[in-house]
Amino acid sequence: MKISGFTIIKDAILNDYPIVEAIVSILPVVDEMLVSVGKSEDNTLELIRSIQSDKIRIVESEWDMTLREGGKVLAVETDKALRQLSPDSDWAFYIQGDEVVHEKYHDNIRKACELHVDNPEVEGLLFDYLHFYGTYNYVGDSRKWYRREIRIIRNESMKSDPAIFAYRDAQGFRKGVTKLNVKHCGAAIYHYGWVKSPVQMKKKMKNVTRFWNEDEEWEKILKSEDFFDYNAFDSLVPFDDSHPSVMKVRIERQDWNIELDLSRKKFKFKDALLYWIEKNTGKRLFEFRNYRLI
Repeated sequence: MKISGFTIIKDAILNDYPIVEAIVSILPVVDEMLVSVGKSEDNTLELIRSIQSDKIRIVESEWDMTLREGGKVLAVETDKALRQLSPDSDWAFYIQGDEVVHEKYHDNIRKACELHVDNPEVEGLLFDYLHFYGTYNYVGDSRKWYRREIRIIRNESMKSDPAIFAYRDAQGFRKGVTKLNVKHCGAAIYHYGWVKSPVQMKKKMKNVTRFWNEDEEWEKILKSEDFFDYNAFDSLVPFDDSHPSVMKVRIERQDWNIELDLSRKKFKFKDALLYWIEKNTGKRLFEFRNYRLI
């Protein structure tokens, strides 16, 4: 069995993406790691080249920034990277630039891949998600955060019709318009995209919202204040478990502090009712699922 990892990245330093941590966190699981580096305004390419691993293969790409609607450019670049993986790989493990895998899940991931490799009915493997917010001490627990998503798919990009493609802005994958049949892999993704200083968070938003917005809307965002207000959340819970070991240095480097009142829940009535039901039954009613759990 062979697993290929892949990711796309652009302006990693400018936007403070934990891309090195993301890549390193899955290297023990994969047999090769393809990193597609978009033409950047910083030294992203040199940053990726600095990672010491003979598993890494770097390709360069130019992003078409006219493909903004719905974040389409992210899906296009993800598909380009996917189709450059070794054709003899059984699985393709996708990691985004702000996602990290805890080392405690490495064995579970490999075992899930081995268990389902000979069952073509299983088209992908599903991960739980932890969405950190503001600092490394808070996790979003409301319906605004997706609970699960596909991060491992069969490497059938050159073998099947329709092929597996990145869906919408590459949050997940589909086969043509059909949802993939998936099994849960017994692991979680730690998503750190909303953990930055208030100034860096707003800087990132001004840089990356152009992937989803037309010029007029983007101009409005650019003219907004240079400080992100982390109090604009609906519900958070404290995180008291361990972070992936690859995040240790980054966490120690945190030089801002945000105190948030977790007792305040900021819901409309319908969302408050659905939140109460989920917390008391474990069921998220009317949840959008970009997959078919089998």
